[in-house]
Amino acid sequence: MAAPGKQIHGKTQLLGDLAAGLYVVATPIGHSRDVSLRALEVLAGVEQIAAEDTRVISKLLTIHGITNSLTPYNDHNAAEARPRLLAKLKNGERIALVSDAGTPLVSDPGFKLVREAIAAGIPVHAVPGASALLAGLTVSGLPSDRFLFAGFLSSKSGERKSALAELKPLQATLVFFESAQRLADSLGDMEKVLGLRTACVARELTKMHEEVRRGTLAELAAHYAKADTPKGEVTLLVGPPHKPELDYGKIDAALDAALPFMPLKAAADMIASLLDMPRKEIYARGLEKKNDQP
Repeated sequence: MAAPGKQIHGKTQLLGDLAAGLYVVATPIGHSRDVSLRALEVLAGVEQIAAEDTRVISKLLTIHGITNSLTPYNDHNAAEARPRLLAKLKNGERIALVSDAGTPLVSDPGFKLVREAIAAGIPVHAVPGASALLAGLTVSGLPSDRFLFAGFLSSKSGERKSALAELKPLQATLVFFESAQRLADSLGDMEKVLGLRTACVARELTKMHEEVRRGTLAELAAHYAKADTPKGEVTLLVGPPHKPELDYGKIDAALDAALPFMPLKAAADMIASLLDMPRKEIYARGLEKKNDQP
């Protein structure tokens, strides 16, 4: 007797082709075709799909001709739904976890389910794909070799500024999710706390009304303060601190005045404090001057 299966684009995906366990499946952040072939096979082949909102995933499944059992798993029902899902997984079933858009566990409630599945010895499989975080980073033009995803900031200005103050020293591109309604206020607070930074607002990525606007925090804050409140999903990216332009004339003059009377280390410490410049650069400049002496 043949193994049971489900239809996907006219072909049958056999349930037996999938190993048991929990499948963390990325779905499109906008464009319905931004879904991998493997993701479609998994969504068709598991016994059940646990979705943040079953209505949202139903639209994607309908577009791709997939019918499957759906169950909600979100912030409101997670405590009640999680034990049921874990029991099914322990019984050898295959379950796909999806969010409304993008990669699950990035600002959604899937983390606890994955953590408890791992603790119970249940295999967890990643089915990678679309992510607003990475999509925004790739189009921002900001440094991508080091970045920090900071999720959603507080809706309260005071708490938002405190969180930004903690992030301010990081030499990395900062990535946030933000609601369109709070965008102007958040940009204003960022400009006040973070100062001169290059930033990017990526809105409705991969959708019909996609907008990518780049500029300094001050420029973006001014634009969205005057513009109509935007709509849709927003990924907000802020570049690392700008490196100050070093005035080597001032550094050399200060070193020439200090070095005859004190060791280089002490001179570098004093000059860095007085000129508000990096001590490392001043020390290196002092070494060059010493080496150049006859």
